[in-house]
Amino acid sequence: MRLPRLGALSGYLIRQNLFLMATCLGAGTFIYLLTDMADRLEHFLDAGLSARQIITYFAVKTPLIFAQILPAVFMLAVVIQIGLLVRSREMMALRAGGLSMTWFVRFFVVYALIWSLGQLVFSQFVASYGEQEATRIWREEVRKRQLDKRVVKSLWFREGPYIVHAGEAQPAQSRVSDVTVYELDRDTNRLAHILTARKGLVDEHGWGLLDAWEIEVADFSSVKMLTHFIPLKQDLRGFLTESSSDRADLPLWHLSRVIDELRESGSNVERLRTAWHGKWSYAFSIVTMALIALAMCSFFENMYVNLVLSMLVVFGFYGLYVLGITTGQKGLVPPIAGAWLANLLFMGLASLRLAWISVPRLAARAHRLRVALLTPLRREE
Repeated sequence: MRLPRLGALSGYLIRQNLFLMATCLGAGTFIYLLTDMADRLEHFLDAGLSARQIITYFAVKTPLIFAQILPAVFMLAVVIQIGLLVRSREMMALRAGGLSMTWFVRFFVVYALIWSLGQLVFSQFVASYGEQEATRIWREEVRKRQLDKRVVKSLWFREGPYIVHAGEAQPAQSRVSDVTVYELDRDTNRLAHILTARKGLVDEHGWGLLDAWEIEVADFSSVKMLTHFIPLKQDLRGFLTESSSDRADLPLWHLSRVIDELRESGSNVERLRTAWHGKWSYAFSIVTMALIALAMCSFFENMYVNLVLSMLVVFGFYGLYVLGITTGQKGLVPPIAGAWLANLLFMGLASLRLAWISVPRLAARAHRLRVALLTPLRREE
């Protein structure tokens, strides 16, 4: 595919689009912040936060808002831009001058790809760290949920020949309770011993279990022990900042490393793999929005009608995107299929429409097919 040449027309379209995107992005961010402030201001005041802390919270959250609303903003900007070109008769002059719809498709797809890459980099470098800081402020300074008071429920992990489950863990206090440890035979990899304990203490050398029972699987004999030591090196503090929901918000490169580590330990990583693919698909949804905007403007030339339809399409796209992510996280579909479901469906429909109006052969065949279907009916009349 030959890229559109960056001439006077391309520069004009880019300048016009940047102005419209800046306007839509500013309006969207203002509405988002106003809504979020109305929802959280009472909590900030009850927690006794200063004006500086409140401003810091919304300042660090602003990059995340940019990254979240950028696909919708891009679509609205393209719809308004094409509507203005149609209203000022510029589109008519360009088409009369021999500029085909294919040129506009190529131009906006390449332009959207650049924005997609920019959104991906911005969201993973800037927005991700801003989101983590905003979450920290909300948890520690607003909800008073200090990390040293957090409790991890139903903790599972595997280390060497041990599969460990703790009903409750307090990582900051290095305490665990309701502990069950399954010890595998190193040669046969079969279950050899089962250890249970009401509570345990954790340090850098391992776990010290208190009031423990050891069950020999071979003959089901059991022995009660006041204390029992297991050489586990797992740092429980890692579970404080890397709960399932927190890990899904990590930057791509960090998330990839976490997925590899959890996969090696035998943990289920469907949720995190779906989140990883979702970051890519959400960034490249800007390309999908560009195709949808072009396809929609080929149906209706009224800019206001297209704006209303754009909002409906955006809500439909986001709804399908969330549905795909949820089904991928639940393991109902492969993670990559769930993450890209909305993009593939909407991009496919928009591409069919644009191919229909851009390729003369398809239009001619459609016309012949329509004539062939209607001719027998007219004869009967």
